[in-house]
Amino acid sequence: MAATRRPIALAAAVATAAALGATGFALPALAAGSPAARPAAAPKLEIVDGTLDWGVKESFRKYLVSPIAQGKITVTDGARQADGNGVFTFTGAKGSYDVGTHESLAAFEGGVRFEGHHGVLDVRLSDIKVASGTGTGAITADFTSKKTDGTVVTKDDAPIAVLDMTAAERGRGAGGETVLTGIPAKLTAEGSEAFAGFYQEGAELDPATLSLRTAAPSPSPSDDPTKDPTKDPDPTKDPSKDPSTDPSKDPSTDPSADPSADPTKDPGGDPTPTAAQTAAPVSGPVVDGTLDWGVRQQFRDYVVGPIAHGKIVTSDGASADGDGYRFTRATGLLDADKNTLDAAFKGKVRFLGHETEGEYVLDLSLSNLKVDIEGTSGTLLADVSSKDQKSGKVSEFTALSLADLKVPAGALAAKGGIVNLRDVPATLTTDGAKAFGGFYQKGEALDALNVAVSLDKDARLPGGSTGGSGSTGGAGSTGGSTAGGSTTGGSTVGGGSTGGSVGGSGSLAATGSGLPAGALIAASGVVVAAGAGVVIAARRHRDTTA
Repeated sequence: MAATRRPIALAAAVATAAALGATGFALPALAAGSPAARPAAAPKLEIVDGTLDWGVKESFRKYLVSPIAQGKITVTDGARQADGNGVFTFTGAKGSYDVGTHESLAAFEGGVRFEGHHGVLDVRLSDIKVASGTGTGAITADFTSKKTDGTVVTKDDAPIAVLDMTAAERGRGAGGETVLTGIPAKLTAEGSEAFAGFYQEGAELDPATLSLRTAAPSPSPSDDPTKDPTKDPDPTKDPSKDPSTDPSKDPSTDPSADPSADPTKDPGGDPTPTAAQTAAPVSGPVVDGTLDWGVRQQFRDYVVGPIAHGKIVTSDGASADGDGYRFTRATGLLDADKNTLDAAFKGKVRFLGHETEGEYVLDLSLSNLKVDIEGTSGTLLADVSSKDQKSGKVSEFTALSLADLKVPAGALAAKGGIVNLRDVPATLTTDGAKAFGGFYQKGEALDALNVAVSLDKDARLPGGSTGGSGSTGGAGSTGGSTAGGSTTGGSTVGGGSTGGSVGGSGSLAATGSGLPAGALIAASGVVVAAGAGVVIAARRHRDTTA
């Protein structure tokens, strides 16, 4: 892709904003007040130098140099990459900064090319530009990207990432340049296209650091780009009109200033309790139940996609169920007094991919899933089995803490003998991140899960089966039958990053330079693989028997 820079004008920022509007983001008018309220002739300063430090996505970089992708990263035309497969630095900024609106537009020298899977993955970014203001910003680039079917897509000045400028740390460099660090970045729709759809729009990218130097001396304090104008005092505000100083508002005489003084409120009377508040809490052993969970959509898509060419097998009471898997035959205990639920579920899901001479390089199993909930927080645990891609050794871990759960208040109250938890958010734990080799970070979102448990053998679980039936539930799985279970497969690949490759020597998943090879491979722009790390002590969990 040509690295030549096209003319830069603030109009380009407007075009970028329009493009981002389709994705739900926009660059707003950044100066307060109407045009008439702005300075009559606010100066525009020329940007004469600067850098953009941005790694795109760390997990993607690590995947590319892993034993699975067997790829490489090449920087061109003046761009640099930090040692150890670090972030990229794009240099030689040229552009303009508008003192009146606090908008800037800068173009940078340099490009980067990502290659992997012997040419199947090939993404090039060049002519990097950053449009920024006090609210939002954008990173645009020319890109060339090869799809999995071999077709090539090329676009110029495409918005790749949207930036949250309000979260940036503002400061000055040693040479007087404006420095904005830690700028959060998310993928746009066209950015997703640049990465062949393997990352979804809205995916978190690496934060960016922007350093810009202007030709003119530093502006006056009121025009200092390191100052957030949204936090400056409003010069139109008359302190004498501050309601807090209004003598007409005397809390001792104004009922509206003190809700307790409302004559319609009986200070001695409490609200009438609801039926749910007066109902006796229900405790007891769990006699049956189901857990619906998809692990992570992007990982599923990768396993059955054109890179891994794999399959997903369910067995031992688990089955494919819509976009995920259903685990069944729950046992455990609900304690209403302590507001706790411990429930264990039968079933196993196995991810297989990268077949070589009849053997699978990727071989990861999750089984015996458990939820351990107390109040509004909880943990998802599982037995994990993974195969080292080099030695073939299988490592197994019992009751490994995979995800933290956020449970709505009062959700453990049984209704009709059933506790039904829907769309419970799940985020990766520290041990879970190590299980994924560090390619997922602690706190990253996994698929939400649904849990339904019965305390009454005659109660009917969601899906139609009675509470004591030992139901397996779930929709029929697609594909064939393998290893005593159902198999899902196909060639459709979804978006997003996930990790994977199996680790040995007491560790799960490892890919990347200098890391032990491992288990869990996942899609990330063309896929983010999971890497190294020793999985340590599984989380202590309660006894799930009655």
